Amino acid sequence: MTILLKNGNLDVRIENGVITEVGIGLQSVSDKIIDCSGLTVIPGICDMHVHFRDPGQTHKEDIFSGSEAAAAGGVTAAMCMPNTNPVIDTPKAVRAFTERSEEAKIKIYPCAAITKGLNGKELTDFKALKTAGAIAVSDDGMPVSDVRRMSEAMALAEQTGLRIISHCEAFDINTRLSENVITARELCLAENLGVPVHIAHVSTKESAAYVKIAKNRGVKITCEAAPHHFTLTETELQKRDADYKMNPPLREQDDVSAVVAALRDGVIDCIASDHAPHSMSEKSDFDSAPNGVLGLETILAVTLTRLYHTEQLSLDRIIELLCVNPRRILEIPGGSLRAGSPADIAVVDLNEEWVVEPDELCSKSRNTCFKGMKLKGKVKLTLVDGEVVYDGT
Repeated sequence: MTILLKNGNLDVRIENGVITEVGIGLQSVSDKIIDCSGLTVIPGICDMHVHFRDPGQTHKEDIFSGSEAAAAGGVTAAMCMPNTNPVIDTPKAVRAFTERSEEAKIKIYPCAAITKGLNGKELTDFKALKTAGAIAVSDDGMPVSDVRRMSEAMALAEQTGLRIISHCEAFDINTRLSENVITARELCLAENLGVPVHIAHVSTKESAAYVKIAKNRGVKITCEAAPHHFTLTETELQKRDADYKMNPPLREQDDVSAVVAALRDGVIDCIASDHAPHSMSEKSDFDSAPNGVLGLETILAVTLTRLYHTEQLSLDRIIELLCVNPRRILEIPGGSLRAGSPADIAVVDLNEEWVVEPDELCSKSRNTCFKGMKLKGKVKLTLVDGEVVYDGT
């Protein structure tokens, strides 16, 4: 079956799930023609940092509701963190997760744990995890506090072809130093070992500065930022509403500005949502509520609103951050509209305004920190392997 996306910024012809032709004014000879007048066709987004809570906490989210939320946000590929119950720390757990993911609407990739049970002590079997299908390792949510253990993990990950994703937090420090100290440590380890490391959710001006220095020194470092960290500030916490409670926390305006500058200047490589659903009952009390906010359904719209429509970033740079670079870092296919690429595509109205209404989201949970916000930019269609998995037209 051939499909033609027609009359957008580009015409894209798809055959058997693969892009076969891209151009302007392509002949309308296809089994199905989708009119994209006034819309912009981009590669599907790859969100390399999500929590689908599957297995163990599927009342918050599962692979299928998570993939629905992803598709609504233009996300066609996502990597899930391993802090589930039980933890994804064995080849058996990786295979079980992968098998469940096969029926999802989007392409889902497992990130396995660095240490068994996320306890920071005994390393998992990286080679076996890689063979089972893991594409990265992380103790996300729990830092690997022991320097020797993290050093061993970085070296082993390089040998086995897995990407290390570091959650930079020192549990014995409750200030911004918590992130800064571990970020600096990881950069030192990466430089001395000559191996790569990826820093999750950069949120402070100091961390961004450290990454810039490390990159200038040739360290093999990549990193990500979340939309809430380049959009909102700590003033939101005055509401004592747990939907604004996440880890790393919202920072000061200087930090927000530094993260935006780092995105613009190429210091930060990609944007990831850190989609972390929690139930309404869990988020009902500010002091006891767990950290985490939704992000998949708003990742593109917030980025367009905050960075594109304010002329901070070009659309091409946003596509690099959301679509191209995450796949390059993880070494997975997609992120292009070239002929021969998988037809993983988002069709977007760059100018449509809409208000984030939690009850209208596809996620099982409602804990979005962008609730009530007017955004500019709306996903209208999402295709995975040429099949429409979300239709918001």
